[in-house]
Amino acid sequence: MQKSRSWWQFPHVWLVVAGPAIVVVASFVTFYLAARSADPVLPTTPQAQSAVDAASAPGISLAPAMQARNHAATGVLPGNDKTKKP
Repeated sequence: MQKSRSWWQFPHVWLVVAGPAIVVVASFVTFYLAARSADPVLPTTPQAQSAVDAASAPGISLAPAMQARNHAATGVLPGNDKTKKP
């Protein structure tokens, strides 16, 4: 007759116990990292916009859609008077 073994002598038991134990340890590590290097609080007041006025800088932003979209393939900005032939 074969002797019955104790519960800790079965390898599958340790897999079942080790899985949740590893998750608990990882959660404490995650909490430690989050508490140690917290992100700074962002201000809630709106920042002043530093955008350039569209009237003072007409260029690609005011170009027609087909020209503005296709200028990357040609390498020439739309509205450039030097490239136009008379």
